[in-house]
Amino acid sequence: MSGNQKLRRPRTGRMISGVCAGLANFFGLDVSIIRIVYVILTFFTAFAGIPIYLLMWIIIPQEPNHYFHD
Repeated sequence: MSGNQKLRRPRTGRMISGVCAGLANFFGLDVSIIRIVYVILTFFTAFAGIPIYLLMWIIIPQEPNHYFHD
């Protein structure tokens, strides 16, 4: 993890909104591990992971589009 790296949801390699892929990129882990841990924790916390995921979807910005500039 480099010092100037920011947590962002990637535009590629995501399944739903890119939250797990963004966390995996930020921490330098495999996205499959993040997804498995998320599913297990969501199951064992009475599905508390669902609202947490939705909040992270809203809070974590999407990475900029390199082909189209606003």
